Amino acid sequence: MKLRVNWFKNLTKFGCKLDSSSLRVRLTVGMAFFSAIGLGSLAVWTGMRMQQILVVTHKENIKYIAERFPQDVKIYTEMATLSVATQKAIDNLATEDKLLWVKTNSGKVTALAAALEKEAIGSTLLPLNNVPPIPQIRDLNGSYWLMCATPLEVDNVYLGNLFIAQDITKDQVMFLNLMRSLSIATFIVIGVMTFAIAYYINHLIKPLKRISQLTEKVSADKLSEAHIHLENAPSEVRELADTFDEMIVRLSEAWEHQRQLLSNVSHELRTPLTIISGYLQSTLRRGQNLTEMQREALSTASSEADRTVQLLQDLLDLARADSGRMHFQLEPIILNDLLKELVEMTKQYSERQIQIELPNQLIQIKADANRLKQVLLNLIDNAVKYSDEGKPVTIKIEQEQHQTIIHVSDRGMGIPLQQQGRIFERFYRVDEARNRSGGTGLGLSIVKTLVEGMGGSISVRSQMGKGTTFTVIFPSLF
Repeated sequence: MKLRVNWFKNLTKFGCKLDSSSLRVRLTVGMAFFSAIGLGSLAVWTGMRMQQILVVTHKENIKYIAERFPQDVKIYTEMATLSVATQKAIDNLATEDKLLWVKTNSGKVTALAAALEKEAIGSTLLPLNNVPPIPQIRDLNGSYWLMCATPLEVDNVYLGNLFIAQDITKDQVMFLNLMRSLSIATFIVIGVMTFAIAYYINHLIKPLKRISQLTEKVSADKLSEAHIHLENAPSEVRELADTFDEMIVRLSEAWEHQRQLLSNVSHELRTPLTIISGYLQSTLRRGQNLTEMQREALSTASSEADRTVQLLQDLLDLARADSGRMHFQLEPIILNDLLKELVEMTKQYSERQIQIELPNQLIQIKADANRLKQVLLNLIDNAVKYSDEGKPVTIKIEQEQHQTIIHVSDRGMGIPLQQQGRIFERFYRVDEARNRSGGTGLGLSIVKTLVEGMGGSISVRSQMGKGTTFTVIFPSLF
């Protein structure tokens, strides 16, 4: 059992994973099957041919004796009686491994070779009946005999049936041993060929595996850098790689056009919408004669204009990040002071209690101060929106192994586990009920882009009914 497990591990090591739907397994099984059919057919044909060559000489000899025997009896009848002549003819033609006897239809043996008088051989051969006229091989107690029986007539006198039996045990045993060895050799060759075919096919499809590995690394923001370079690959695979490269170029151009269009449209729309929002807010401040319905309508329009402006700003930020035009002014920042400043800013527009847990020592990281404020304000804003009223939002800083870890936690309803992996996708929102503020679904995507642009990482951990924690990690400066 241990040997079988090691053998399977070796196959896996060499890339021979047993996936029945893979091209490698199908080609290996197909080629091995047809190779086995071919070798098996060749072995069977070789065996039949060898047996034919081995037996045909004995058959021809027995046929010759059967045809000659009546003539010999006739010659001997000129010097002796018919029964004596028959016996003399048998004695003349019989040998140690070639036995003859004559038996009447009633089963009486009238003449026989001397060897048949021995009890062992005689008791086996003499009782036989229904022996065909054409020589055939019979297995008698482990011995192989080539036998036939033909009617014997001399001068139109019917003497009975002439039985001829030749012992071919040695030849047959040699043939069976040879066939057994041939079968074993055939199975060994088939096994070796299967392994060789599997190894060759695995080597042959390595370019395809290389293509698969390269395509796994292709992302939307690196389409222009995605190229497949294959050496010593079959022409069909090189053609596939060239076609793939051409497709990547087209996709890269289309993606670049889309990003440029998004950036241009966002930029062009932001200015007029900002002006519209300003006029609406100015009208609200100075409109003492407005009715309650008019004031509510203008307030709604102003809110939606501000929301649209923010959406366009988010889209601009993402477009800059995708095109590589978002630049960061990285400089040493004392995180303790920045967080205290953010908490004071948050208290101006929210009555929610925000708890901050800072270590005793000053913690310094390298980041863009404005971008970091944008990240933390976004996370704090999310925590305020999605946590239960009356429950505080917690900001905690830790230092572990040259890393600075920032935790922003709320005590809200939480995020389902199956949706946590998509929380940073663009325009993705967990559900409409949770989105009480009418967000765009771009905030966390921008946060992730900004954090990674400053050399950090962000993750989320949430438990239903207990809240959500966003964790931002930056390298520490000492």
